[in-house]
Amino acid sequence: MAGTGTNGNGKAPALEAVSGGSGAVLQIPKPSHQDWGRVAELFSPIKLRPEQLARFAGTEGSDNEPWDVLLSMLAIDEHHALEMLAKRTGLEYAAEPRLQDSAQRYFESVPADISRQHQVAGVSVEQGVVTIASAQPMMPGVYAMLEDLLDAPIRIVLSPRAAVVNLINRGYEQRQDLVTEIVDEMPLDDRAIAAAAGSAGNSTDLLQLARQTPVIRLVNMILFEALRRRASDIHVHPQENKLVIRFRVDGMLVDAFSPPASLAPAISSRLKVMTELDIANRHSPQDGYTSVRIGSRKVDIRFSCIPTVYGERLVLRLLDQATTQLSLDQIGMTKEMQAQLVDLIDRPTGIILVTGPTGSGKTTTLYAALAQIDRGSRNVMTIEDPVEYHLDGISQMQVNPKRGVTFAAGLRALLRQDPDVILVGEVRDPETAQLAIQASLTGHLVLATLHTNDAPSAIPRLIDIGLQPYLVTSSLMAVLAQRLVRRKCVVCKGSGTHDGMRCEQCFGTGYRGRMAVYEIMAMNDELRDLTNQNKDAVTLRAAALRHGFKPMHDDAARKIAMGLTDEAEVYRVLH
Repeated sequence: MAGTGTNGNGKAPALEAVSGGSGAVLQIPKPSHQDWGRVAELFSPIKLRPEQLARFAGTEGSDNEPWDVLLSMLAIDEHHALEMLAKRTGLEYAAEPRLQDSAQRYFESVPADISRQHQVAGVSVEQGVVTIASAQPMMPGVYAMLEDLLDAPIRIVLSPRAAVVNLINRGYEQRQDLVTEIVDEMPLDDRAIAAAAGSAGNSTDLLQLARQTPVIRLVNMILFEALRRRASDIHVHPQENKLVIRFRVDGMLVDAFSPPASLAPAISSRLKVMTELDIANRHSPQDGYTSVRIGSRKVDIRFSCIPTVYGERLVLRLLDQATTQLSLDQIGMTKEMQAQLVDLIDRPTGIILVTGPTGSGKTTTLYAALAQIDRGSRNVMTIEDPVEYHLDGISQMQVNPKRGVTFAAGLRALLRQDPDVILVGEVRDPETAQLAIQASLTGHLVLATLHTNDAPSAIPRLIDIGLQPYLVTSSLMAVLAQRLVRRKCVVCKGSGTHDGMRCEQCFGTGYRGRMAVYEIMAMNDELRDLTNQNKDAVTLRAAALRHGFKPMHDDAARKIAMGLTDEAEVYRVLH
């Protein structure tokens, strides 16, 4: 911003209301003498101290992002600051401006990169005046440029950054999908990391640190970039001399970037504020939860932090509600196996187990199976830890041991709710196993998960937990075991390159997305007899093979032959 010197009587000039058509915008004058106290008074009701103003001009970013620098100096909430600024200048404050059809003129005349860089967006056009929402109110030169581009006077309304970004996305969304628009608005670049690192280095107050605009923007960038890459988890890993941020994409951890180690407290504090945890507690594990909206998408975030010798290790699990409404086709189940599973879940009683290690897609398979159930005529209820995704027409209960809601206690309560179908998130103790079996014997269909390596091992595992063999043989209908393998990228055909360059669909990995490989073992008379004899998994597997059981490797080989995955990936998962 250009300096304005002094006025005719030698006093520091007042805050200037720079005209913009039928609006005005504030700019900080730069007096030739140090009358910062007078300038601070003119900023009222925004409480600026003279020494803060004296530092302002020399602060990095004060020329191109003066409002962000001001918010960082004050550690003040953006909404509140904009409201006070609106009162001071006479501008309108709109927390959620509504995009009018007439604003199309703005989006046709102003390039998207200008709107994103300066955080401005068109709202409406009335009687030749273009109303513009701005999240950067102290940039009069930008408004002059917009008047030139639009060839019309403009009227400024002040709006929070998130509201302006929403307008930008909606205004330009015909060119790209909504998520990509938001990611483009906040590029994960060295400049943003450097700005956040500079702010973090200037503060020791953790709450102030969490509220600084560069830190907020950096955490948002990390989240948006992770979603752009379809990551399921974000790992923030402090090491001796650096901070490593990694994404888990399609089950594999990949390095995303390595910002300065000084940013670790800032990132931790910001995430703790978002998930309502104690930011002062840096010496014991904590878990939290929050949700964010990205356009029309809702993403739930589960946050965990633990202390390590080099600082707090953070992990975020990203649960995108839009990606879980999957059918059995989409998760990779063959038509033959689907028919077998649908026949099982159409039965009124019994128990079906889905087994595999953590992160093998068991819950997703169960949700896809529940989608095959007529929820209009059957009462479907679940007990889960945690409830990761929300399903229509189903009552879902969250395990909460602190309040006495364990799997066993929750399942006992569900049985008093007249259920037809019950999903048990995990059978992990004798009491839960006993209740699940009893429920299946008393007129309920029970779907549950269990941690075993293959389908035949589920039966010895249930007996190890404490069930009597006769209870297993009288209730268990089938065991479905699964693993997840990565799909070959359909654009580069698994090569990682496309048209001589890195494939942007799979980020050069050759894989994009995952699917399950399955084996399903239906109970028969021989298996029941062997179970009563308490035989081991090897004996049970041999008996199952004699009756047509197809191991997981057979399903994987079929998918290799279809070109859906490759031998290296199957070997990695199943060897």
